[in-house]
Amino acid sequence: MTTISPETEQTLRQLFRRFNRFMLLMWRLGLGRFINFWPEGVGRIMVIEHIGRKTGQVRQTPVNYAEVDGDIYCTAGFGAVSHWYRNLLAQPQVEIWLPDGRFHAHATDITNEPNTLPILRQVLINSGFAATAVGVHPKTMSDAELAAVTQSYRLMRFTRQQPAPGGPDLLWVWPALLGLLLGIVWFKRIYAEEDDS
Repeated sequence: MTTISPETEQTLRQLFRRFNRFMLLMWRLGLGRFINFWPEGVGRIMVIEHIGRKTGQVRQTPVNYAEVDGDIYCTAGFGAVSHWYRNLLAQPQVEIWLPDGRFHAHATDITNEPNTLPILRQVLINSGFAATAVGVHPKTMSDAELAAVTQSYRLMRFTRQQPAPGGPDLLWVWPALLGLLLGIVWFKRIYAEEDDS
């Protein structure tokens, strides 16, 4: 069984936090479908939009996920201390952003339900490099080894409800970039013509 030191765990949490900011930006730019292109490497990534239990503010958290029999599952790999996990316990009505659209959903902690280890294993397989970065090898570990190393993990189930309105809020960036590039090309052409005359 692989364990990591508290110092390593803290470093990994900081790295994942930075990676999550990048993933969230990709979703906001409308690239959510494309960042799921390599599940074995990057993982299958969705975004949970939830309400902060203390602030009441809307939060977005990218997580790895698996779809099993129509429901969506993810795990809090750092356990019950994860802020997004505690937010979901306080307010389980959330919105999830999936490659095929946004949905209202109800989140339920199923960690202690029977026979969840195969679902947890699939979520970890779908996490790409993230699981192996913390010493979990879901494809090769026995059930006993996986259960031992993920003892503190929390497993969440999301039951999809109706589609949610809205979409990527930073799509305007693409036409702005295109306009900027066309402007640069146009100015270069104007200056080139002036130099030739």
